[in-house]
Formats: sequence, C-alpha cells, structure tokens
Amino acid sequence: MDERARPHSQPGDDIAALTAAIAAGDGEAFAGFYRAWFDRAHAMARRSTGRDESFCLDVVQDAMLRVVRRLPPLPNEAALAAWLARTIERCALDRLRAEERRRRHERRPVTTPESDSAPDLRDAAWARVNDLSPEQQELLAARYARDWTLARIGAALGLSTGAVDGRLNRILSALRRSISS
Repeated sequence: MDERARPHSQPGDDIAALTAAIAAGDGEAFAGFYRAWFDRAHAMARRSTGRDESFCLDVVQDAMLRVVRRLPPLPNEAALAAWLARTIERCALDRLRAEERRRRHERRPVTTPESDSAPDLRDAAWARVNDLSPEQQELLAARYARDWTLARIGAALGLSTGAVDGRLNRILSALRRSISS
C-alpha cells in the first residue's frame, strides 16, 4: 500500500500505541485517529448501507463515539480496520432498526373507544382532559384530533420524536390513573 494512502496520519505511527492511547482516554490521539480514519469510515458506511450522505455521516458519528468509549488496544492496522468495519456495520444496523421502529410506531393506529361504549367513562375522560395544561391539551389534540405523526408534532413544537412520545405516554398514563381512581 502506498504510504500516502495509509489511513493513519504518519507512516511510522504505531497502531498499538495509538489504540492504547485512545482506550486510555487520550483526546489528542483520538483527534489524530479521527482525521486520519474519517474518510475511510465514511466510505465503509456508504458501502455497507447504500444510504444518503446524511445517514452515513450519522453512522460515522455513532461509530466514532464507540471508538472513544470502547476501542480496545489493537496490535496492527488490519485489526483496527476490521474492528472499525464491524463497528460501522453495527452502528448502521442500529440506525436502520431505530428508523423501522419509529416508522412502525408512527403507523400504529390510534385507538379510541367505540362511540356507543362506556359513555360515563368517556365523559370522565373529557372532564380530565379539560383539567390538563394547555400544552398537554395541544399535544393530545395534535396527535389524536389532527392525527399528526410524532415527527410532525416534534417539528411544530421544537421537540424530538422521543420527547413527544414520552410526553404523550405520561399524559395518557396520568389520565388513565385519574379516571380509574
């Protein structure tokens, strides 16, 4: 391999020392690793996912976080390249799975009680909804009255999808508890 094409920053770098330094928390060692291996990591992410630039950059970011947290001392460049390739594949798979979970969650049908069943329960629920804060009422209205996705609600309110989901779950749990008590 031509020395100029080597992924580490200088021809004489010792991979064992570099990976040991990163594992020990050496920020400068990681910065050098990042500069030297970023392009290679990005190419690995592109090959393993076939996805767009943004997705691949997210995968590389996740992989670099794992480098900081979990990189073991490795004996040579081949071992480091193999470890990084496995890490990128795992990060890509994690992101793809998270995307699929989010899609399934957002496609989940909204369940509402039948119009004829339990009118007293429905009245009690509406009474409790009126006791909620305006922010909580807005979240419920956006999700169930307007049928907005979690992502759309989050974008409108400046929240992440997970934050919207968590808040809705807490509101609904509190409503269930107040109605059943």
